[in-house]
Amino acid sequence: MVLQLRQTLSLSQQLIMTPQLQQAIKLLQLSRLELLDTINQEMEDNPLLDEQHMDDIDEEKGISEAKEVDEDKGDTKELSDLEVKVDEQIREDIDWETYISDYNTGWVETPYNGKELPPFENMTSNKTSLNSHLMWQLNMSSVNYVQRDIGIHIIGNIDENGYLKISVEEMSEITGRSREEVSETLSLIQQFDPVGVAARDTRECLLIQARFRNLDDPILEKIITYHMDNLENKRYDRIAKSLAIPLQDVLYAVSTITGLEPKPGRMYNDDETIYISPDIHVFKVGDDYEIVLNEDGMPKLRINNYYRNILYNKDSLLDTTKQYIQEKLKSAAWLIKSIHQRQRTIYKVTESIVQFQRRFLDEGVAYLKPLVLRDVAEHIQMHESTISRVTTNKYVHTPQGIFELKYFFNSAINSMDGEFIASESVKEHIKNIIKSENKAKPYSDQEVADMLTGLNINIARRTVAKYRETMGILPSRKRRMPY
Repeated sequence: MVLQLRQTLSLSQQLIMTPQLQQAIKLLQLSRLELLDTINQEMEDNPLLDEQHMDDIDEEKGISEAKEVDEDKGDTKELSDLEVKVDEQIREDIDWETYISDYNTGWVETPYNGKELPPFENMTSNKTSLNSHLMWQLNMSSVNYVQRDIGIHIIGNIDENGYLKISVEEMSEITGRSREEVSETLSLIQQFDPVGVAARDTRECLLIQARFRNLDDPILEKIITYHMDNLENKRYDRIAKSLAIPLQDVLYAVSTITGLEPKPGRMYNDDETIYISPDIHVFKVGDDYEIVLNEDGMPKLRINNYYRNILYNKDSLLDTTKQYIQEKLKSAAWLIKSIHQRQRTIYKVTESIVQFQRRFLDEGVAYLKPLVLRDVAEHIQMHESTISRVTTNKYVHTPQGIFELKYFFNSAINSMDGEFIASESVKEHIKNIIKSENKAKPYSDQEVADMLTGLNINIARRTVAKYRETMGILPSRKRRMPY
């Protein structure tokens, strides 16, 4: 067999995504905050993009279509071919040269100087971290150089929950100090705020807090020291039998222990509350529901009149300048079109979900219907992948609360009469059953499954256990509270 190189020519067809289509798909799957960041970035990069303010909308009475210049023929082409219509009107009274000059030099005329401005620290918020809080207390303590050096290493090895993640022996090797010196410094730091910090395990953390509160209760200390496993699983009868004391004394000590903080450092964590701004609102008006897109804070884009006017005077432009403005004009037009398409698609998907989940909106989560992406895709004549992108990181405000659009898509479970029920509805029934149980004798998973059968829901015990764990509900032995 002889190997040789040959050139061949073949024809084939394939789908290639244009840059404009890629941009539309990218905008479709962005969350609201990400979309705002993208729009602001595009407005900085593209000088032809302009934000339309309310004053401009009131002043503009006519609706003209933006035009783009054909690169080859040199004539104009309406942007309506791109299905983008922008409210705008050319203003003759704007002196752009003066405006730009004033804008660039306006900061020089500020009446303030550096000495009169408030300190930068007073204008910013800085949340105290656990490490900085402990270091402040160490610096304020009467410690020598050796203790300070050991203390810095100890504080540096405390995790976000306030626990020391290194042993005394390892700390002794790292610092080159004796175990006695490390233990002495560790005892000092364990007296810092928050109480229980620098403990090596939960037992030590709870004991430090109990001693700090002067809880001289031998029963409490024995429960923490020797019966943490029984305490965690609420086997109070075993604790009473092991300590040979009445059950009431155990319950009294347990009530005190539950008031202690097992993670003293979490009050200084860096986690910040994330507030959700819904993309769309669903309001009930009479017997029907009205869908309103959330346009609050969303810039209303248009083509800048100044650059459009420059294109009309194309004879005075250099070819490179004209080409640059044309490219930016196309980019701006496609961005506006993609944003409009995104908003329309979100509206259509939400409208379809409202029709499918009407009973949920009227009566609550227990009446949520099973729904898959294909149902909505067929209803509004779109592809499933488009529905998936639209419902990702998009939130809707409904009379029942704020939900992610993906929340309404869940699997179906057969009921006793052959109908289907949504898995989220089953979880809601399980939650309500456990909420109404007797805390002294909580229901087992099998008992919950039997009660669901009475509600025309036929699921196995292991399915109840899986849903219960998904919702973060403890098993029956850990929910039991003897009285």
